[in-house]
Amino acid sequence: MSRKELISLLSHYETPHASEVHYAPRFVSLLQNFSGCFRRDLVSGHITGSAWVVSSALDQVVLLHHKKLNKWLQPGGHADGQEDVLKVASKELEEETSLTAYKWITEDIFDIDIHLIPERGNEPAHFHYDIRFIAMAEASAPLVVSNESRDVRWIPLSSVTEEAGFEESILRMVKKTHKLKESLT
Repeated sequence: MSRKELISLLSHYETPHASEVHYAPRFVSLLQNFSGCFRRDLVSGHITGSAWVVSSALDQVVLLHHKKLNKWLQPGGHADGQEDVLKVASKELEEETSLTAYKWITEDIFDIDIHLIPERGNEPAHFHYDIRFIAMAEASAPLVVSNESRDVRWIPLSSVTEEAGFEESILRMVKKTHKLKESLT
């Protein structure tokens, strides 16, 4: 996926989620105005890629407990210059979970999010412009905790709730997964 293809996908991105509506134009602006937007040294903000991995029954999701951010998140991370964000999502998924037996449900964008990463050490606060893709794997697939995480596991979607402390963008992807399951039945 090239920068041009990504701009096209984001220019035509539609979502029923009010929290996500205003993100796409900001992504397009970043991609059109900053040649280095795929590198983490663009301190105002940069593109990241993530994988939302669901079980074949669409009732579980792979989440990891991120050490630095101290939160449960989907696998994902920095592009480090790679403009093909689907490849970024694949690389991050495999590095952070050791999961290799998965397939992309679609290569279309599943979700987008812009979130602030707090200042840490010499690294200033900055924004991650996260592009998320949806994959499927068997819930029996083994997962391995990477050095970036405290834990990684399959979690029932029914446990991923606001009451359990999950962030709004994670809850939005749960809603999208439920919608996907409804459309397939």
